[in-house]
Amino acid sequence: MNSVMKFRYRILALLVLGVILSAATYGFAAANSVPDGVAGEGSGAISGYTVSNVVYTLDSSDPTQFASVAFTLDANASDVYAGIGNGSVIYWTSCAGGPTNFTCDLTSSTVSVAAAIELHVSSVQ
Repeated sequence: MNSVMKFRYRILALLVLGVILSAATYGFAAANSVPDGVAGEGSGAISGYTVSNVVYTLDSSDPTQFASVAFTLDANASDVYAGIGNGSVIYWTSCAGGPTNFTCDLTSSTVSVAAAIELHVSSVQ
């Protein structure tokens, strides 16, 4: 067999191998399945709550510290946090109660009564 024929057989063999590998790769790729999903985008207004009836309770053993704060929101809320701050530090804590009246434990607050200048309320419906 001459060298030209050997060269052609080698090229043909490489082409056949390439086709086989391509088909096998495609077969594995085609076997993947992905479950249906949901995606989307939308918009909606975010309005704030009105906080009223704020009542602070002092710690009975140390009246320079807070024990709790209670307040009323003007609409139902499910997740409520309160923060007492001194202008540079805000101590955040979760609140209990609902759907409009909440009490928040401030016994671990690092902000004293004398230093407190702000109350923050964060809530979601």
